[in-house]
Amino acid sequence: MAASFVPRHVFPHYASVPRSYFLGHHRAGLRKMKEMLSSIDYVVECRDFRAPVTSINPMFEEALGETRRLIVYTKKDLGCQPDSPVRLQMEKKIRSFDQRGAVFFVSSTSRQDMSPILKHLRNDAQGPDKLVGCRVMVVGMPNVGKSTLINNLRNQGVKRAKAVQTGGQPGITRKIGTPVKIIERENESHVYVLDTPGVFVPFVPDAEKMLKLALCGCVKDAVVPPVTLADYLLYHINLHNAQVYERWSEPTNEVMALLNRFARHAGHLSKGGVPNIDLAALHLIQKWRAGDLGRFLLDDLSAEEQRRQEEGPRGAVVMSMSQALKADKKARKQRPMETKK
Repeated sequence: MAASFVPRHVFPHYASVPRSYFLGHHRAGLRKMKEMLSSIDYVVECRDFRAPVTSINPMFEEALGETRRLIVYTKKDLGCQPDSPVRLQMEKKIRSFDQRGAVFFVSSTSRQDMSPILKHLRNDAQGPDKLVGCRVMVVGMPNVGKSTLINNLRNQGVKRAKAVQTGGQPGITRKIGTPVKIIERENESHVYVLDTPGVFVPFVPDAEKMLKLALCGCVKDAVVPPVTLADYLLYHINLHNAQVYERWSEPTNEVMALLNRFARHAGHLSKGGVPNIDLAALHLIQKWRAGDLGRFLLDDLSAEEQRRQEEGPRGAVVMSMSQALKADKKARKQRPMETKK
């Protein structure tokens, strides 16, 4: 890295960042979860390891009440190098944030992480009787890895092929699925899991949290302007290791300079050989999501640990559903009205 290069330590560009992505099937899915709760014996809540604090959805606390649960942090291989000595420290700190239930960490591709989860469910998840079995609901933000987790649990648990559809964008699962068997128990009730639609929060007060969730793919790529999101990614990359993009550019805080060079290198050109900046921005973001542009957390674990020590685990403002919807409605009114043509 050039000795004169100084990365930004503040990202101030929030004007174009929307604060909501609460769609109709999110609302319907959450309502259905509440209605089904009386027949659910266990909840598995998925969060993204790259944003372990930001990907917590407080709506689940309100909706799911005291149902027994465990927490699964997905995509741990994308938040830290597999052989990194700090991974265990990260996991220990993240685990300390959750006192209500067991905590597990899984990779985006490996199925080897399923065994501890299956063992825990086999011993801890009990249904009302042998005829019905144990029904486990898997919940989480959009595109956080719920369906992939279910398929891997099924493959590892009962040696069956995938049962639910997966995809790289949020919104693949729109309705609560039918029960999928993941554990067979002799003379006992089997364990079944139900896939659910990803549920976003109705309103995100902190624009930077919206950028983190968008960067992780929890909202569709068109929601946040791709250049803004690529700029936010560049901001984080520079804080960790600017050398990861040295094949395209010297270290820079100017996202347009990087995107211009990356577009030409990747062949993202429009008519006349003009760089397609939006396409280049999306490609750059996708490369980070695949682990090709550094593997790091977007959340500051030390800052969260300090906040919890000062304010308690629930010190952050947790909106109720009605409060969040009112905040979203107010925010929409404050935005310039789009002209209808």
